[in-house]
Amino acid sequence: MKFNFFKDKNEPMKKKDHEQSTHVDKNMAEELNTENEISTDDSASVSSGADDQQIPVEELPATDEKTLLQEKILELESANLALNDKYLRLSAEFDNYRKRTLRERMELTKTAAESVMLSILPVADDFERAMHSIGQGMDFEATKEGIALIYNKFKDFNLQNGITEIDAIGQDFNTDLHEALTKIPAPSPELKGKIVDVIQKGYYLNDKVIRFAKVVVGE
Repeated sequence: MKFNFFKDKNEPMKKKDHEQSTHVDKNMAEELNTENEISTDDSASVSSGADDQQIPVEELPATDEKTLLQEKILELESANLALNDKYLRLSAEFDNYRKRTLRERMELTKTAAESVMLSILPVADDFERAMHSIGQGMDFEATKEGIALIYNKFKDFNLQNGITEIDAIGQDFNTDLHEALTKIPAPSPELKGKIVDVIQKGYYLNDKVIRFAKVVVGE
C-alpha cells in the first residue's frame, strides 16, 4: 500500500488558503457594501441640500404681479390726471370762446343796420327837400319829377343791398311767394288761377323771401 504524502500535505494547505480567500472575499464584499451605502447617503445629502437651496416658485410670480399692478395703477392715475387737466383747459377755452362770440354777436346786432341807415339817409334828405318845395308852392310837374327821382334813388338803394321785388302780375299763384287776399272772376280764361292784381308788393333779400306779395287771384 502506497501513501501519497504530497497529497496529504497539500490538502490542508489548500483548505487553509480557501478559507483565507473566502474570508478576504467576505471582507471585500462588506467594504463594497459600506462604500455603496456611503455613496448613497452622500447623494441623498446632496440632493437634500439642493432641495434646501431652491426658492419657492410661487413667491416670485406673486411678487412680480403685485409690482406690475402697482406700476399699472400709477400709470393710469397719471394718465387720468393728464386727461382731467386737458378737459379743464378745453372747457375753459370753450367757455371763453362762447362768451366772446355772444358778445360779438350782440355788438353786431346793434351795429348791423348802421351801414344801411347811412345809405338811406340821403333818400330821407331828398324827401325833406321835396316836402319843403311843396310847401313853398312849387308847381305840380316839378314836384312830380322830384318825387320820381327820389323813388328811383330808393330803388337803386334797394338793389345795392340785395332787395328785389317779387314778380306777381300775370304769374301763377305760388304759396311760397304770394299771399292771396281774395279771389275775383278772371277777366279772361287764360288768367284763371293767375294773379290779376297786387295789393302789396313782396320782396326778396338776395334769394330769401322777406315779405310775401299780397295779391288777388282770378278764378
